[in-house]
Amino acid sequence: MPVYIWKGKNSYGDKRKGEVEATDPAGALAQVKRLRISDPVIKEKPKDLFENVAFFQPKVSGKDIVIFTRQLSTMIDAGLPLVQGLEILEKQQSNPTFKKALGEIRSDVESGSTLSDSMRKHPKIFDELFNNMIEAGETGGILDTILTRLSVFMEKSMVLKKKIKGALTYPTVCLAISILILIVILVFVVPVFQSMFEGFGHSLPLPTLIVVAMSEFFKANFIYIFIAFFIISMIVKKIYNTEKGRILMDKAALRAPVFGPLLRKVAVSKFTRTLSTMLSAGVPILEALQVVARTAGNKVIEQAVFRVGDSIAEGRPIAEPLEESGVFPNMVVQMINVGESVGALDSMLEKIADFYDEEVDQAVENLTAMIEPFMMVFLGGLIGGIVVAMYLPIFKLSSVMM
Repeated sequence: MPVYIWKGKNSYGDKRKGEVEATDPAGALAQVKRLRISDPVIKEKPKDLFENVAFFQPKVSGKDIVIFTRQLSTMIDAGLPLVQGLEILEKQQSNPTFKKALGEIRSDVESGSTLSDSMRKHPKIFDELFNNMIEAGETGGILDTILTRLSVFMEKSMVLKKKIKGALTYPTVCLAISILILIVILVFVVPVFQSMFEGFGHSLPLPTLIVVAMSEFFKANFIYIFIAFFIISMIVKKIYNTEKGRILMDKAALRAPVFGPLLRKVAVSKFTRTLSTMLSAGVPILEALQVVARTAGNKVIEQAVFRVGDSIAEGRPIAEPLEESGVFPNMVVQMINVGESVGALDSMLEKIADFYDEEVDQAVENLTAMIEPFMMVFLGGLIGGIVVAMYLPIFKLSSVMM
């Protein structure tokens, strides 16, 4: 529907302006007059040249979806019709990508489609977990409750993701800075010392010869080094996109000495919280496990959850295949077994997720505390070693002259 920009004065004589959606200028003028605007000037809003080019459109963030979910839940709980709630949220949405999607969803719902079916047409914004939860809420007549649970779940997932990114940002930045410093020293600093050493008339110490050789090699082959790095990155990416390669790399990540335990705790927390949220919403366990597996983010965890679903379909309890997978800690398996036995699996899974969220917090703090001194020693040793290697000939010459 076209958007029209209007300008005019209110009943107090103050200048006002805004936007309205209408099928034609006459409809827009009628809407503006209902706002008691005198002498309105209306014109169609210019179209964005790149509005149909996805690359130039802003992405919908997790925060946008959380705010939308919580607000829609409040409106439905207050008795507001779904279409009216969607229309209000569409008008107040500042992200053009999300605004357009909400407009299409509202139109589909007005035409008789369910909210979940309408949202499934926008998989880049609403994932499979979100859509299945909405469908369960619509079926059970508890859409407002489901939306509230979804918003809480997404908020906790965002916090968890932020913690992991925070833990990985520091070593990544330090490594990038150390590589940059190393390149600057080898390309610009070492050649200055090298030209100075040529007039010494004495043999250079071994550390200095190594650094000089590294500098000459890098300057002579830096293009080939970057090309090789690019090719290796593409090969690794291609291998990761294959089924076997993804399994091998994800398995190696879980077994990594430092980050492996942290990734395993994150995987357990995500699995238990997602499954708990879906079961409490009334989603059948087999369907819930299918969704949880596809949103696991780790191929090893995904295969383990799929095997759990197959075992449950054969009539076995959930704890047995979880234990056989070897992925989940024994404590998690035992707590799930107890929860299943007493008929409170969803609440038990939520308790496990809360516990592992705290474990992730502690693991991130320990990891950060361990990485900081390691990176300081690494950077100091790298730069300090090169500096010492460059000054060794000067020390040697000073001792000879004395």
